[in-house]
Amino acid sequence: MAADPRNIKIKDYTYVLPEEKIARYPLKDRDSSKLLVYRSGEISHDIFRNLSHYIDKNDILAYNQTRVIRARLIFSKKTGARIEIFCLEPVKPSDYERNFSAGKEVEWRCLVGNQKKWKAGKLVMELNREGKKVNLYAEQIEKVGKDILIRFSWDDDRISFSEILDMAGHVPVPPYLKRNDEKIDRSRYQTVYSKEEGSVAAPTAGLHFTNSVLSDLRKKGVETGKLTLHVGAGTFVPVKTETTGGHDMHIEHFRVERELLEKIIGRRVIAVGTTSLRTLESLYWIGHKLSTGLIESPRNIYIEQWYPYDNMSDTSYKEYIETILNFMDRNKLKHLEARTGIIIVPGYKVRIAKGLITNYHLPGSTLLLLVAAFIGNNWKRVYEYSLNNDFRFLSYGDTSLLLP
Repeated sequence: MAADPRNIKIKDYTYVLPEEKIARYPLKDRDSSKLLVYRSGEISHDIFRNLSHYIDKNDILAYNQTRVIRARLIFSKKTGARIEIFCLEPVKPSDYERNFSAGKEVEWRCLVGNQKKWKAGKLVMELNREGKKVNLYAEQIEKVGKDILIRFSWDDDRISFSEILDMAGHVPVPPYLKRNDEKIDRSRYQTVYSKEEGSVAAPTAGLHFTNSVLSDLRKKGVETGKLTLHVGAGTFVPVKTETTGGHDMHIEHFRVERELLEKIIGRRVIAVGTTSLRTLESLYWIGHKLSTGLIESPRNIYIEQWYPYDNMSDTSYKEYIETILNFMDRNKLKHLEARTGIIIVPGYKVRIAKGLITNYHLPGSTLLLLVAAFIGNNWKRVYEYSLNNDFRFLSYGDTSLLLP
């Protein structure tokens, strides 16, 4: 890498996004969105349902099967004050699956809106389940950095926290939609293959897939592989510093099954979305850490924000995936769990993914920097073409297939 990645100027990765280009709602049919195709510098466009025309036999699509939770809980105090609690990450139990299945009480790291009106005491929300009243309580435990540790409790231990969120929560649609969540978001702000609960934002490149599109890909001989990265609220945090070095990247938890690791060896990998690409690249650096003895136990595996830039490596990804598989064998692991804070910016060499399906991202965002890392300065041509050809932008907008 030539230039110091910490000195990249954010102003060089921005563009003018007119308000009318932002898609406020999804299209009637998921797969009717536009698909920009970028291949070796050439740009054209089609409809997403024709995706299989552009993916080769024996390619593997790696997609994120995370499921968006109704993470926004809105309480009203007796004074009339409205307190919004945004669930970010489970703390007790810290495991997503155990937390969602827990009855009676859980603790989460949360953002709290209008906190100045909630000095102390429990908030209560009355819910109705099949004609029976259930009370949900929220109590502040302690401040954790910019966040608050909240204990949620409810007076029926036969009801899981997952069911509580389904009854009480709101879909956390992105702030740039400038609207409250609506009924349509419950189904359309999820991918058709979503499975593992835990995200507070959708992996939006996957929103275009339908069972019909997946069937066309299978008929062609394209394989799919699933991974899980729970998208955090940090994905919406704008870069407020002049250079990348001043931005603290958000940390996300991911899980990868052994089957995917075995599948990607020797195949052309297409990442469905930036979350999938972020996971795949984190795997490469986990392999690097294992090979250098920096990881001894499967607990608390973590890739730091700048680790790839401080540790050069030309080792093939196949070798590092084999290293991970051997580590899993030794530790009798069916899947690998880790956290990543990796930031992918121009100058970064993408090791595993040879293609990327991705929506259009906010100016000056870390996601746009990732696209620029993947296709170089041609990101400007891609965005200019899309703006000039009436593409719809951001979460509910159109998408692109990037094959550099």
